[in-house]
Amino acid sequence: MQVIKYVFQPHGDDRGQLVALEEFKDIPFKIKRVYYMYDTKENVTRGYHAHKSLEQILICIHGSCKIRLDNGREKKVVPLEKPYEGLYVSNAMWREMFDFSPDAVLMVLASELYDERDYIRDYDEFLEYAKNYGELAEG
Repeated sequence: MQVIKYVFQPHGDDRGQLVALEEFKDIPFKIKRVYYMYDTKENVTRGYHAHKSLEQILICIHGSCKIRLDNGREKKVVPLEKPYEGLYVSNAMWREMFDFSPDAVLMVLASELYDERDYIRDYDEFLEYAKNYGELAEG
């Protein structure tokens, strides 16, 4: 499984830092939705789903957290600890966000508007989807 972590260009001086993100320049898709998670309680894991079409960039803009990625064949855990790093999460990828620091703010840039029909929330259903998706992608 290839994990793609983007390092965004911070711009700063003695006043502080700024990171600007533009679709198709810094982000590999058109940004249709932005949301963020904060005040996540200790020992809470979020996510537990995959998407059929949607792509995302996850950025922990404050604090830290970890992302468990699963493509149906292998799993990887990726830490997000810097506000200028973003993790690309493709479609057909199970994701779980966990180990949030008390001050964590996890921002998500999404390629599509919210559509419940795009979600796969059952892990066994995801494994079947990923198996079929992999066969389609290879063939």
